[in-house]
Amino acid sequence: MDLGGGTFLSLVLTLASLIVFLVWKNIRQRSKLPPGPFPLPFLGNVFQVDSKNPVQSIKKISQTYGPVFTMYFGSKPMLVLCGYEAVKKALVDQADDFSGRGSSPTLNMVSKGYGLVTSNGEQWKQLRRFALTTFRNFGMGKRNLEERIQEEARFLVEELRKTKETAFNPTFYFSKAVSNVICSVVFGNRFDYEDKKFLSLLQLLNENIRFLSSAWSQLFNNFPRIIQPLPGPHKTYLHNVKMVKRFVKEYIKEHQETLDPNNPRDFIDCFLFKMQQEKQNPVSEFSMKNLVVTTLDLFAAGTETVSTTLRYGLLIFLKNPEVEERTHQEIDRVIGKSRQPCMDDRSKMPYTEAVIHEIQRFSDIIPLNVLHSVTRDTTFRGYTIPKGMDVIPVLSSVLYDEKMFGCPESFDPNHFMDGNGSFKRNDAFMPFSTGKRICPGERLAGMELFLFFTNILQNFSLKAANNSDNIDLTPEMSGFGNIPQAYQLHLIPRLK
Repeated sequence: MDLGGGTFLSLVLTLASLIVFLVWKNIRQRSKLPPGPFPLPFLGNVFQVDSKNPVQSIKKISQTYGPVFTMYFGSKPMLVLCGYEAVKKALVDQADDFSGRGSSPTLNMVSKGYGLVTSNGEQWKQLRRFALTTFRNFGMGKRNLEERIQEEARFLVEELRKTKETAFNPTFYFSKAVSNVICSVVFGNRFDYEDKKFLSLLQLLNENIRFLSSAWSQLFNNFPRIIQPLPGPHKTYLHNVKMVKRFVKEYIKEHQETLDPNNPRDFIDCFLFKMQQEKQNPVSEFSMKNLVVTTLDLFAAGTETVSTTLRYGLLIFLKNPEVEERTHQEIDRVIGKSRQPCMDDRSKMPYTEAVIHEIQRFSDIIPLNVLHSVTRDTTFRGYTIPKGMDVIPVLSSVLYDEKMFGCPESFDPNHFMDGNGSFKRNDAFMPFSTGKRICPGERLAGMELFLFFTNILQNFSLKAANNSDNIDLTPEMSGFGNIPQAYQLHLIPRLK
């Protein structure tokens, strides 16, 4: 089509005017926010962030702009918080202002605003309160739940014995054990380690956490409208989510058919009963959609974070055999070899407790946290942060804060021990976040890590499949989660 000179000039001027307007709007908006790297129109700061390791890119930018700055992901501005002081100031000291959940396109594809992880306002408050109450009723922090974990630890140890000192990859051994703990609370039963449907679900969860930590996921979150209709790994991710949801819905249907309000068996029963109680309430948050997504949230989060920490932990032990040996000695001294570890042992084992805390700190499983958002216009560090602005409280920058941990780049249990050899707490220990959005399963995870680690090390010594000097502790993938390098090891039974 032939365009006259006047028409062509008009198009050029219109396009130029649009670009100038967008840049002007950007500058005007930025002038009210904390300073940060200058964004490009439409693209934002995409070229300043390594999509394969966004955490390190953001930490590097903070060296120039300080602990509080603004970055643009696509055309969307986000407030970035780095270091213990900034994160604590926002999430603890101004907890109400920063208690919203930010909008993550990859997570929103799963939840569509329902469930525990991505919901906001009254919906989130009611679901969180209900989940915490139900977990307490089923033994959170009590002996009932401790016995469930101990039982699963016995199953895990017997399964590990079957490796008969041959080299193996521990990934799905840990996934099966950890998932069964949350399954016993949510679904009312554990699954056999050879159950094909169970193994398929764990494979789907593993694929999805890898997707969320991939460069493609970062691209999708920056430009969701452009990427969503295109073919790519996000399609597989969405398919996997649908498969897991189908499994959850099947279990809910079975529970509906056998529900006894006088004898709730698990979280699903309690939720169904709550739905019956509130069926006349037109604004009730206890709906089938919220039940499905909340169950999925608990199942996924309760499986991947702890199992990945266990996997990272054994790799760290292989790299630091002196730490393993000292942990063995404390286990032998306090617990011995004739009985199973229990939670009462924890307070008598300061070195083991310090090691487990340092594993959580060093492995830094969820480095960028889950996005927060500002619930109302608020003043922070002298800047006015508008309601609805998304916030990245970088947990990695807290767990690796030099002011709080002397040598954060080194694995050192002394980060959690005092001069007398006692366990020492550190306020910057935030692997599960902090404030009002702290993970509701924090206490459960702490119990699992102590009991699984001590059961494994009570029964086995670890041996690297290859030269331990070549073990690489840097993550294989780093994005939403830090995923350790794939590895194999030998478990050598310890003599009774």
